[in-house]
Amino acid sequence: MKPKTKISNREIALQTATSLFLSKGYLVTSMDDIVAESQVSKTNIYYYFKSKEELLSAIIGRMTEQYEQLIARIAAQTELPVMDRLTRLMQVLSLQDTECLGGCPFLTLYTQTPKEASAIREQISQFFDRQLIVLEQLIVQGIAGQEINAKLAPKPTAALILSTIEGGLFLQHVNREPAILQQSLHALATVLK
Repeated sequence: MKPKTKISNREIALQTATSLFLSKGYLVTSMDDIVAESQVSKTNIYYYFKSKEELLSAIIGRMTEQYEQLIARIAAQTELPVMDRLTRLMQVLSLQDTECLGGCPFLTLYTQTPKEASAIREQISQFFDRQLIVLEQLIVQGIAGQEINAKLAPKPTAALILSTIEGGLFLQHVNREPAILQQSLHALATVLK
C-alpha cells in the first residue's frame, strides 16, 4: 500500500484562499479568515506568501496554468476538425466554477483586485490575450479548411467567442439558468459555419 502524501501547509493555504476569494471575494477575505478556515498558522502562511496580494498572484498563476494546459491540449488535436476543437474549447472554458461571485473565476478575481495591484490585473489580462491568440489561430485554420465562414475576420471572431463564453458564464450565474450559456454557444457555433 502506498503511503499517503501529506498536503503541505502552502498547498492548504492556496486551496483555502482560492475557495474564499472566489466565494466571498478577495477584498472581504482577510488573512485571518484564511488562517481560521485552513488551520494553517498566519506565520506559516506568511512564510510562503509575503502578502495577501502575493497569495492572489500565486492563485492566478496556478489557475491560468491549468486552463492553458487544457486549452493547448485541445488546440493541438489536429486530427480533429477545427469546429470540434473550438466546441471542446468552448466547453472547457464554460465549465468554470459557477459558484464564484461573478460566474467566471478570472472575472471574479479581476473585479476584486485593487486598481493599484497592476501586476495581478496584468496576469489576468495576459491570460485572456493568450486565449484570444489560440482562438484566432483556430479560426484561421478553420477558414483555410473551409469549416468556418471565410467572411469572418479571425481576430474579432475570437473576441466574440471569448466574450460569449465570459458573458454567458456571468448571465447563467446571475439568472441561475445554466442553459443560457449552452444556448449561446450553440448559436455561436451556427454563426461560425
